[in-house]
Amino acid sequence: MAPSASVKTKKILVEFPEDLLQQADRAAEDLSTDRSKLIRSALSSFLERRERARLAKALAEGYATHASFDREAVAEFDEVDSENF
Repeated sequence: MAPSASVKTKKILVEFPEDLLQQADRAAEDLSTDRSKLIRSALSSFLERRERARLAKALAEGYATHASFDREAVAEFDEVDSENF
């Protein structure tokens, strides 16, 4: 996500191993962008994936928590369905 004119930016100092920095510079060149944009984009993608994983985990925990209730509800409707056939 590139900062827009209305978004405040802040410069930071980040240390990278030399080989990682060289890889980032090559990737930025390949993508016709600059290092800062590449790093912002990579961090943004990482944070989005992390949030999706957090939500997926919360959903899975919710399903697991309510699984017995769901099975009981299905069992009740199975009885009603079998009466209609």
